[in-house]
Order: sequence, then structure tokens, then C-alpha cells
Amino acid sequence: MESLDLRVLGDALAWRTAGHAVTLVTVVQTWGSAPRPPGALLAVRDDGVVSGSVSGGCVEDDLIARTKTSLAPGGVSTPALAKPALIAYGVTKEEATRFGLPCGGTLRLVQEPLLDTAWITELLARTAAHELVARNLTLATGAVVLADAVRGQPLQFDGTTLTTVFGPQWRLLLIGAGQLSQAVAQIALMLDFEVLVCDPREEYAAMLVAGVKGIRRVEGMPDDVVRELLPDAHTAIVALTHDPKLDDMALLEALKSSAFYVGALGSRRNQEVRKQRLAEHFDLSAEELSRLHGPVGLALGAKTPAEIAVSIVAEIVQVKNAVVVAAAALTTAGGGSLALF
Repeated sequence: MESLDLRVLGDALAWRTAGHAVTLVTVVQTWGSAPRPPGALLAVRDDGVVSGSVSGGCVEDDLIARTKTSLAPGGVSTPALAKPALIAYGVTKEEATRFGLPCGGTLRLVQEPLLDTAWITELLARTAAHELVARNLTLATGAVVLADAVRGQPLQFDGTTLTTVFGPQWRLLLIGAGQLSQAVAQIALMLDFEVLVCDPREEYAAMLVAGVKGIRRVEGMPDDVVRELLPDAHTAIVALTHDPKLDDMALLEALKSSAFYVGALGSRRNQEVRKQRLAEHFDLSAEELSRLHGPVGLALGAKTPAEIAVSIVAEIVQVKNAVVVAAAALTTAGGGSLALF
């Protein structure tokens, strides 16, 4: 599975290759309650077929009408859309009501004709190799330049240049490669996580890598892998082997790291025994042990591997978004704009 925005670019590339005209629309700023975040992508074909979303359905019909008017079959842009242009929806209360934007939400979009596709081919190849790529669009000319990006780099728009980041900005390391790990990996990939798996048991690791496209195996013992990974505030680590010899050593390193989320599979009783074992034998502090999410996942009453995977990834997202909101709140307090994150 792949990032939804990368899938939009893949569809746009395929349409242009087939001879269609295509326009790309990117959310650059939001105010109020906006359905889609900055960076969200929509591709519109000359016949009105779409891929992706910028509003969850509120303004797409209008964008399709604009595109069908401004694009001609065969990839030719009419003067109405010769270069990228800014569009705003919901500027007035009446317009917000007309387009169904909730709570007076406002969207600011960049609409651009897709003329050169070489950058898409390069971007898809680089992100497939787990690279983070920044796409810089100059509105005055429509020129696109790709550059290296860094983890956590936000969307930036100064009115003349739009910079968006593609590729996995968040990492998930799974300790263990069983059936549950496969389900977790599939969901996490859809949410733009780079998924790494560590399992010294060759038969398990081979099964996971073969069964889920897009994940990467990291060889070695779990504790060594965690230490060498240098987990940062954009890294989540989940131990799923049910084998203390593998899980505990990985957790020892993970709980001392900067990982924003550390979780472990097991019942409440097993977690208490685990924490006692880690405290007694590995000198982990009470504060470090309190970071461990266990039993891992939200309490959804999950039974099957797929349901448990949903609960695990849901909790990771919950913690991740709480971290993002806290960081954004600090930025806003300092005079920044939450709309740019």
C-alpha cells in the first residue's frame, strides 16, 4: 500500500501519459474547521475524473467545473489556466454555506496545470526508496524543483513559492514479524509511515516482507536495531513478538530514546510483570516505564489480528496528533500561524 497523495500523483502521471489534460490542486492554508489538511492533493482529468480530495467533497464539484472549462483534451491548457493560480473558498459566510464548509471553514488552494511530468516520475522513484522529497513550485512560472527534505519539515507557502514534502515523515519500527505485524504494517503504510520490521527469526521476517509491499526489514537483534536507529520524536516502536528475550531488550532501548510512542503486546498482568522485570534487571526509572503503552492499542474490544491492528495504529495516531497539536500550539502562542501546519 502507498501514501494517498502519492497515489494521486501516480494517477495524474498515468492520465497525462494516456494523453489527458490534468490539473493538480493543493491545499495550502486552512482556517476554521477544514476537512482536509494543508498539503492534501486533488488531481482532476479533463473529463472530470478525479483522484484524491481537498475538502472531503465540499468544493470538488466546483473544481471539476473549473478544470473542464480551463483544460482542453490532449494536455493543452487554455488561457484560463496557463499557470498556477490561487483559489479561496469560504471567504464569506454565504460562500461557506454554499459549498458546505463546516463551521465557517476557509480553504486556500493552488491550482496548477500538469504540463511537465518528469518531476512526478523522479519523486515517485525517490519516495519508493524511502527518501523525503521537497517539491518547490514557483507560481509565477509553474516551474517545479525537487530537493531533499528533512523529517518534520512543514508545508511552506509565502505567496510566490509553495513547498510540499512527500515521503514518510513518520517511522514505525515493529519488533516481530507475525500475522499481527502484517496487519499493522498495512494500515501504517496507508497513513504515510515508513514501516521497518526487525525479527531475527528468518522465517517470520521473510513472510512479512513478502506479504506487505513497501516495508523494509532491518537485520540484527532488536536492541541493537533500536539503538542504531536513533529513534527521534517522529518514531514509534511496537514490540509484538510475545517473546521477552526479543521484546524486553528492544523496549529497554526504546524507553530510553526520544521515540514519541513505545508499545508492547500482552495482557495487563503480563505488562505488570514486564515492568517489574525491566525495573529490577535493567534499571529503568518509573518515569521511563510510564512511557510504555501496554496493553498496546486503544480499548476497542478487538479480537482478530485486523481489529487489534486497528486499535494499535489508532493509539499511535492519537499520540502522534497530540504531539503535533502541542507543537503547533506553541508556534501559535509565539505568533505563528497554525494554518501552515
